[in-house]
Amino acid sequence: MSGALPPTRDHGRAGTGIADVLRDEILRGVHPPGTRIRQEDLAARHTTSRLPVREALRLLESEGLVTLVANSGAWVSRLTLAECEELYLVRERIEPVLLGLSAPLLTPADLDELDGLADLMEGADAEEFLVHDRAFHLLTYAPARTVMLGDTVVGLWNRTHHYRRAFVAAAHARHDGAAHHDHRLLVAALRRGDAEEAAHVLERHIRRTRIELERHPEIFDADAALR
Repeated sequence: MSGALPPTRDHGRAGTGIADVLRDEILRGVHPPGTRIRQEDLAARHTTSRLPVREALRLLESEGLVTLVANSGAWVSRLTLAECEELYLVRERIEPVLLGLSAPLLTPADLDELDGLADLMEGADAEEFLVHDRAFHLLTYAPARTVMLGDTVVGLWNRTHHYRRAFVAAAHARHDGAAHHDHRLLVAALRRGDAEEAAHVLERHIRRTRIELERHPEIFDADAALR
C-alpha cells in the first residue's frame, strides 16, 4: 500500500499552511480591511490548486479575518465605526468573564511571562506593541477551558485588530502610557489572586480603547475608501 496521505488530508494540511501565512499578513497590516483576496493569486503564490486556498479562506472566515461573499469573492474583513463600537461593547462584557475563568489557573510561570511581556511593551514601537499586547492578553485567557467563549474572544480580537492598530499608533504618538499602567495593575491583581479586581481593570482597559476609537471616525472613513 502507498504511504501517501489521502487527497482531502493533503488539501487540509496545505490549507492550514496557507491560512497561517495569510493570517500573519492580515494581522501585520499587509492586507488592510477591504482588500480583495484573489484565490488564483494565492494558488499561484503557494503553487497549489484552489481547493486548499478555499479551505484556508473558510478557516480565516471562521476566525473573523476574512469575509466570503457567495459567487463574488473574498475580502479582508472591515468594520464601520458603529460595528466596531458594538464589538468593543461585547468585548467589555465577555473578556472579564473569560479572565475570571482563567485567573485561578494561571501559574507563577505564566505571571512571570506576563511581567516580561509588559516590560517588552514599554520599550516597543507601535507594531511591536501590538504583537506583545496580543500575546499578553491571550496568555491571560489561555488556561480557561471553554466551549465557545475562548474562540469568540479570539474572533473579536481578530475583527478589531486593524482598528486597534490605529489606536495604538495614536497613543504612541502622544506618549500615552495608560495601557502600560493597566497591564501592570492587571498582573498585580492576578498575583494577589484578586480575579474580581483584575476583571475590573480589564473592563476599563477595553473601554478606554473603544472611547478613543469613537473620537477618531477618520480611521473608518479611510477604511471606507477601500470599499
